[in-house]
Amino acid sequence: MDTVRIDAWLWAVRVYKTRSAATTACRAGHVRVGGERAKAAQPVRPGDEIRVRIAGFDRILVVRRLIAKRVGAPEAAEAMEDRTPPPPPRELAMGVRDRGAGRPTKRERRDIDRLRGRD
Repeated sequence: MDTVRIDAWLWAVRVYKTRSAATTACRAGHVRVGGERAKAAQPVRPGDEIRVRIAGFDRILVVRRLIAKRVGAPEAAEAMEDRTPPPPPRELAMGVRDRGAGRPTKRERRDIDRLRGRD
């Protein structure tokens, strides 16, 4: 076996859950081999660099070994080299609220009720 279809390889190494999902991604242009858009039947060889766009981020994979059938996770990890850079650090969306600004918190509301005599 010198080559394997790109959609079958992506499914076999567990990038996509189904082969049809891998085929759909190829048709949509989310899969690139060597910088060029790949069709589902395009053959891949060991050493090829594959860029897969998943959930808005690119995964960069290098083919180490060819497999055409789905295998266990440890074997799938050996068949590819993941060169994806780590994601940028996420910033906390929660800001500090100035005291007295906006709606009172539950604790503040209980304190207000105590002051007003509404136990």
